[in-house]
Amino acid sequence: QVQLVESGGGLVQAGGSLRLSCAASGRTFSTYAMGWFRQAPGKEREFVAGISWSGDSRVYADSVKGRFAISRDNAKDTVYLQMNSLKPKDTAIYYCAASRSLDQAFDYWGQGTKVTVSS
Repeated sequence: QVQLVESGGGLVQAGGSLRLSCAASGRTFSTYAMGWFRQAPGKEREFVAGISWSGDSRVYADSVKGRFAISRDNAKDTVYLQMNSLKPKDTAIYYCAASRSLDQAFDYWGQGTKVTVSS
């Protein structure tokens, strides 16, 4: 079992930046691939970014490539999402999730942190 707690959300103007954090507890964090997802009002949850357990492999949704960066610190059991050049369409609740690998389903989810980007 892995418990995940997101933080770092808030209100930011378009063009601004935020860094989300996801702290993990429970089973060995470093053995899990991690991902960030988001759900905008009235829309389905979508994949944003993922990182392998070692950090060697990272994948991004086309909509955030070049603007967002996922990273992890296994010593701190934390995964991050650096979000730059934010746009109003990035407004959503952001969730982190854990999986045995990037090509498997994400089994563990946090409660989410809200990001609002004003125009």
